[in-house]
Amino acid sequence: MDGKQHCVKLSVQPSRGLMDEKFVILVQNALPGSKLTLHALHQCEDGHHWQAFAHYSSDATGAVNVSEDSSLGGMYSGVEPMGLLWGLKPVPGSKPGLRMRKKNVQVPMVVTISVYQGHQTEGFLDQRALAAVEVERWYMAPGVRRIPVEDGLTATLFLPSGPGPFPGLLDLWGGGGQLVEYRAALLASHGIASMALDYLTCKFTMDTGERVGNDYFERAYEVLSQHPQVLGSRIAMLGLSLGTSITLKMAVYSKVIKLRCAVCVSGSHVQPQEGSVAEVLDCFNKNVEKTRVNENNEVIWHDLLLPIPTDPTQKVEMGRLQCPLLLIVGEDDQNWCAYESALDMKEMMERAGNSHLLTVLSYPNAGHLIEPPYSPHARISLFRDIASRQKMMALWGGQTLGHSRAQEDSWRKMLIFLRENLYGGTKPGATSLSQL
Repeated sequence: MDGKQHCVKLSVQPSRGLMDEKFVILVQNALPGSKLTLHALHQCEDGHHWQAFAHYSSDATGAVNVSEDSSLGGMYSGVEPMGLLWGLKPVPGSKPGLRMRKKNVQVPMVVTISVYQGHQTEGFLDQRALAAVEVERWYMAPGVRRIPVEDGLTATLFLPSGPGPFPGLLDLWGGGGQLVEYRAALLASHGIASMALDYLTCKFTMDTGERVGNDYFERAYEVLSQHPQVLGSRIAMLGLSLGTSITLKMAVYSKVIKLRCAVCVSGSHVQPQEGSVAEVLDCFNKNVEKTRVNENNEVIWHDLLLPIPTDPTQKVEMGRLQCPLLLIVGEDDQNWCAYESALDMKEMMERAGNSHLLTVLSYPNAGHLIEPPYSPHARISLFRDIASRQKMMALWGGQTLGHSRAQEDSWRKMLIFLRENLYGGTKPGATSLSQL
């Protein structure tokens, strides 16, 4: 090897940034026309290792700029500035069904970016890299405060840096339960006081064995809206999957919760009107015979609520919604009938004359788990059923490239929607982003 090859330089800027912030990877001082492999490696908090790699050829100056140059192969191809992050997959030999989720948002996700000679596909840890750098990606920006919430709730409030007061958001995840904090932390990093709420595996349910009532969500809203650093008249709700069912129900029927706007990701309005969490889950369980299992023994729940009922008592009365609503759906969602539900909600609101409040973002190659940008795509993963505690392999759907594009696009447009409705004037209305 030419001695000059030992002086290869690798930089990633910014080396420390938010999870949804792009970085620029630059290789310099390689031999002109060199075949090079860029490799990313991350060890999760659960000890599992994830990697992504891509093949490049240096230009006439011996440089590769990942933001401008095409990958020639590896785990993705073409110009993909963030491909080494969203392309992360469990290393060969890992146990099946892993899904990457940040648990401790007070420490960063650390990724080692390396460059290797040649177009490599395996054995990276057995080779010596030409150069390597560590990159930190944070869900909490400097100054964001993490405050555990009690008041009979299992919740965490994230306050943006600065004196406030700030608009607020109640963040609900789906049927897996647990207190999931990373999305709320990232939203607080963008200036919205966000409360992550566990409503399935919360202390109340663990202590009593009973599901929470609708008053649990109203209590969370009151705690958030009455916080001295939160603007009580500017509150949103954000729900994913089952969290969408709760968000839509509370937005339409609650006499306590008065939302400035709502965002629903990969969910449905099909449920008993004004039903409790237990009644909503019972509604789903009554259709359990519609569950499908494919040839790989992956569970598909897409058909549970299909066909969409014509009986209006089996759906949230979307015509009564009075705040702007953003629906984000993946058309390859194999877990839930989110796309079909969005079409029906749109039709209901058009008939009622309030469709001016609705914005729909629909993505052809996205699956169920539409997460913040550059989160690795999980087409399948292990899932533990809340009721039976049984573990199974769930098929969420999505194609990695299209799903990653959807995550980036929907997050950007969601932030626009939230800023316009939480910081903007008082006139409600949809944001002109995209329509079905």
